[in-house]
Parts: sequence; C-alpha cells; structure tokens
Amino acid sequence: MLRVGNLQRSIDFYTRVLGMSLLRTTDRPEQKYSLAFVGYAGNPEQAEIELTYNYGVDHYDLGTAYGHIALGVADIYASCETIRASGGNITREPGPVKGGNTLIAFITDPDGYKIELIQSPA
Repeated sequence: MLRVGNLQRSIDFYTRVLGMSLLRTTDRPEQKYSLAFVGYAGNPEQAEIELTYNYGVDHYDLGTAYGHIALGVADIYASCETIRASGGNITREPGPVKGGNTLIAFITDPDGYKIELIQSPA
C-alpha cells in the first residue's frame, strides 16, 4: 500500500505511464479515505498495488524504511522509452546492476516512490 497525495494523479501514472489497469476503487467518506487498486492483472494471478488517499493530505514524508517496488519487464530499454514518452521520470537509465549482469532501471512516481524495473530472463 502506498499513501498518495492525489489519487487521480497516481491512478493516471500507474495506468497511463506503467500500463497497469485500474482494478477497483473504494471510497469511504465517513472514514475520510479512498482506495484504488492497480496492477497488470488481479489477484491471485498478479500482485496488486493499493493506492490510499487520506482526505486532506497532499504530501507524505517517505521516511527511511521504504526502498522501492520492483517490476519485471520483458524489454527494459523499450519499457523505459515508453515510460519516458508517457511523461514518466527515469532516475537511473537501464544498465547492469552493480556487481552483476541483471539489467535494471529506476523510475519515480508522482509522490516520489521509487520503482525498479528488472529485465526478466528470456
């Protein structure tokens, strides 16, 4: 679960930039929060990311415990070009992980959360 400052902006990023689908939403006005679940497919086939918007909160300090989400991609170079063309922010260009051969890249979502792209084995 990621707490986000603007739910629609985050939904747009994960669906338009990363190509996920909006799987479902829930609005709880009495409890003052809304949820959106995004992913490439629903559970149990694929993992989902829960985006939580707490009414009136437009920014969070990310803290030091969070690292990043990792997503496997078939072609890391093509994925980065698609993300860049969709307005996404590539913060580490594709290349081998330090000390290894696995290709990785990093992007950042609109709230500053880091997402690692990992080239899936052929």
